[in-house]
Amino acid sequence: MTQTNIIGLVVLALGAVLLFFAWRASQAPMDQMSEALTGRFAGNTMWYLLGGVVAVVAGVGLLWRGNARG
Repeated sequence: MTQTNIIGLVVLALGAVLLFFAWRASQAPMDQMSEALTGRFAGNTMWYLLGGVVAVVAGVGLLWRGNARG
């Protein structure tokens, strides 16, 4: 396993954890109320969501790059 693959797996796992925290935060009663009234999630929830998506995409990209090099 190359170093790029290892880094990709770590970043992918970090992204999954951030997405899990975003999901948990979005289920909180205050965040549900905020989303119902304003149509968007609270600031922390959005940062978790955006960070998680970016990390997952970067992790998949690193894994793909590591496998393409062989």
